[in-house]
Amino acid sequence: MLSSYLLTEQPAQKAEADLLGKVYQYMLGRFAAAEGKLGGEFYTPDSVVMTLVEMLAPYKGRVYDPACGSGGMFVQSEKFVEAHKGKIGDISIYGQESNYTTWKLARMNLAIRRIDADLGRENADTFHHDLHPDLRADYILANPPFNISNWGGERLRDDKRWKFGAPPVGNANYAWLQHILYHLAPTGTAGVVLANGSLSSNQSGEGEIRQAMLRGDKVDCIVAMPGQLFYTTQIPVSLWILANSKTNGKGQEGRPLRDRSGQVLFIDARELGFMKTRVERDLSEQDRARIVETYHNWRSDGSGEYADVPGFCKSASLEDIEKNGWVLTPGRYVGAAPKEEDTEPFGEKMTCLSTELREQFAESDRLQAVIKANLERLGYGG
Repeated sequence: MLSSYLLTEQPAQKAEADLLGKVYQYMLGRFAAAEGKLGGEFYTPDSVVMTLVEMLAPYKGRVYDPACGSGGMFVQSEKFVEAHKGKIGDISIYGQESNYTTWKLARMNLAIRRIDADLGRENADTFHHDLHPDLRADYILANPPFNISNWGGERLRDDKRWKFGAPPVGNANYAWLQHILYHLAPTGTAGVVLANGSLSSNQSGEGEIRQAMLRGDKVDCIVAMPGQLFYTTQIPVSLWILANSKTNGKGQEGRPLRDRSGQVLFIDARELGFMKTRVERDLSEQDRARIVETYHNWRSDGSGEYADVPGFCKSASLEDIEKNGWVLTPGRYVGAAPKEEDTEPFGEKMTCLSTELREQFAESDRLQAVIKANLERLGYGG
C-alpha cells in the first residue's frame, strides 16, 4: 500500500523525491560496480529490471519480491504505473531480504521516494522465516542469488511449497521458483532472473521438477539474455516468466489475453544490447521494446500480431519441449536467423576480391620497405 502522503503531495515535493531517488539509484549502481560480487547481491541492472517490469506490466494488485535487495523492482513498478497514467495507490508492495544492511538500503531507497512497502519488521531468510506466509501476489519480480548451495534445504525436505518436487539441497534455484509459484495468485504472473544452468540441469532431480512445472503449465516464457549485463558475474542469465493460468483473461488496459495453454514462448535475446563500457553491456530502449512487444503480442496483449521469427522467437508446444528432453534453452527452439542471400555474380565478386588482394599485397610490400629502411637507419640493416 503506497502512502497517502505520496498521493496528496505537491508537484514540487514529488519532483524533489524523484531527484533524490535518481541520485540514490545512481549511487547504488556505482557502488555495485565498485564492490564486485558483494554489490551484485543487492543490485540488479536497470535494463534487466525494466525488461521484467514491462513484460509483467503491474498496473494493479499486489507486487512481491522474496529477495528484494535494494528495492529496484519496486521502484521500477511504481515508475511503470506512473508512466502509463495509472493510479499509484492501485498497487501494494511486499518484500523480504535476508541481509540486514541490504534490507536497510531497500527501506531507504523506498522512503526517499515516499513509497510505502511491507518489507517485514526485520531482515529474514525467505526459505526459513517467510514473513508473508499468507500472501498471494498478482505480480512477483525477483532476482534471487544464483546457484546458492548453503540455503539449508536439508531442513525443508517436506515443505508444503515444493509442489513439483523437493529441490536439491546443493542448489536453491528450483526452491526459489517453487517458493514464487506458491505465493502467486490464481491468475498471477512472475518474472524471475536465474542462471542459464537452470534451463537444462538434470542434477539431483532438477530435471524432474522442471518437467512437472511444464506439465503443470506454469512456464509462460523464457528469455535468454545477453552476457555481461551484470557487474559481478559472467554467468549467462535468463528470464523465467511464470503464470498460474495461461487461459483467456484480461491483460494491459483490459485487453483480452489469448489462451496459451500447453505452449511456451522462447526468446533468444543474446545478440541484443551494446557495450556500455569495456566490460559492461546494456540494453537499449529499442532492445527492451523488441523483447516486451514480442511477449505481449504472443499473449495478445499488444497492438500487433505475433509471428515466429527464426533466430529470435518461437512459440513451442509441450510436445516440442518433450522431444527436447524438457530442456528450456531458447536456442534449441528458435533456430538460426536467415542468412542474407548473396546476389552478386561470381565473376564480379572474383574481380573485386582480386583487386582488393593485389592492393593488400602492394601495401604489404610498401610496409616491408619502410621497416627495412628504418632498420638500416638504426644500424640493423644486416
